[in-house]
Amino acid sequence: MEASRVLSETRAGASPARQAKPEGSRSFRDGARYALYALALAVSISTWFIAIRAPLWLDETISFFVIKGGFSEIMSRQGWPGVPAYSYILWLWTKAMGTAEITLRIPSILAMLGAAYLLYRAARELFDWDVAIIAAVVFCLHPIVIFESIDVRPYALGALAITLSILTLVHLRRSNANWLAALFGLSAACIVYFHFLFVVILPALAICFFALKIGDRKSSGRQLVVAPLAFAVAFLPVIPGLQYMFHTSGAHSFAGAPTLLELGSTLALRWLAFILVGTVLVAAATRRLDLQSHFEGWPILLSASLALVPILILYGVSVGTSIRVFEFRYRLVAVPGIALCWALIVSRIDSRALRLLFCMAIVAATAYQYFDSPLFKLHGITWKHALEFVETNATADNAPVLICSDLPEADHMPMPVGSAAKDSGILAPITYYKLSVPVVALPRALNHEAIRIGLQFMREAAQRHERFLALAWEPSYETLDWIASNASGTYDVRELGVFDGIKVLEFVPRTQADASR
Repeated sequence: MEASRVLSETRAGASPARQAKPEGSRSFRDGARYALYALALAVSISTWFIAIRAPLWLDETISFFVIKGGFSEIMSRQGWPGVPAYSYILWLWTKAMGTAEITLRIPSILAMLGAAYLLYRAARELFDWDVAIIAAVVFCLHPIVIFESIDVRPYALGALAITLSILTLVHLRRSNANWLAALFGLSAACIVYFHFLFVVILPALAICFFALKIGDRKSSGRQLVVAPLAFAVAFLPVIPGLQYMFHTSGAHSFAGAPTLLELGSTLALRWLAFILVGTVLVAAATRRLDLQSHFEGWPILLSASLALVPILILYGVSVGTSIRVFEFRYRLVAVPGIALCWALIVSRIDSRALRLLFCMAIVAATAYQYFDSPLFKLHGITWKHALEFVETNATADNAPVLICSDLPEADHMPMPVGSAAKDSGILAPITYYKLSVPVVALPRALNHEAIRIGLQFMREAAQRHERFLALAWEPSYETLDWIASNASGTYDVRELGVFDGIKVLEFVPRTQADASR
């Protein structure tokens, strides 16, 4: 028994000789480790706040548009069937706290903090305490988590639901309680309430659940019925939304085909993988790499499934079809599993000192990269600066403004007319960063609808000898060029500036331009 205890402690990184050291020395050393890991976790989380003061980007303004009309209009403003769980949560939050940019981001921060904690709790059931903290640190440092932790979007709450499902699944390993099985089914279904594409993690959860319970001879078998039943009942409300997204998938695709480099960088956290490889090599050289101990199958299956199944589904669909779903933020669904895979590798390093050194190295490298570069103080492409400039320029003579929508879905929708353009999801940025002048909405692409609206507007503006502005983001520059070409006979065209990729053009009638000269 004593030999077994010594062997166990030796594998944890403490040799019998070290155990002879005074209790005070061991306590000090353990306390120092706790403090350093706490510091590492705090610094990891601090990277989330670098861009917290950044203006809202397009999708965040869509979240605001959905809740802008109040509780009763959320469902209709959402634009598709399904339960807008995040929108109701955000609306309730804004009623209590307001709609400032930072305030809108707090629910995502709280949810991501909860996700990191739940992931730590799940990892603690599988690994030593320090490895569990490393799993949480890797999760917090992932670029997708850093971005989504302050995003006014439902992804952080989706991560919270995912990690709750993982923790419940891990607890099912040692419990035959039916209520726990029901909670697992319920939490798994709730994942899709926050984003339809997060459905890709459900096969991984199902694989791990059935592998766990079918191989458990002590299980009563009721959990194999209770969990799927609870899932089916909770999943019913999101089925219409999934059907809608499937039938209209072509309208939501806008990214290019993904590359293997993007896949690899998601799994390996870009160049941080070199630190992991270096640490493993040092452990091997110092005979601290444990490859002899028994490899337990279920933790490996759990970590690998949660990391690989969802990410490979997104990648395979994007490569093999015209539907592009390998977007940066959608890949968040695999990050908890990726963090567990990293923890699984680190757990084979039989040295607490090397583990701590590895943790501090990845935290220091990421913190230096994020705090040193001004690029990471931005949070997506924002329309704020362009709209503020246009408001200042156009209010002097109430000049109308042509705005190309930045939503791919706008190419398949009728454009709002008149005052309705200022309260439309098609032009979501101006529902938060408001314009007081008349606005004319155009699709994202230069299609028949854009040409029809553009020709009609320019004909009426020319008759009134009216100055107007036009602005668009890069995918709609072709529309700006078309407008400039067609207006060149009666207007002088001038580029007023490009603000975060949003180009602003001014159109001055020739009579006004000549008079000003």
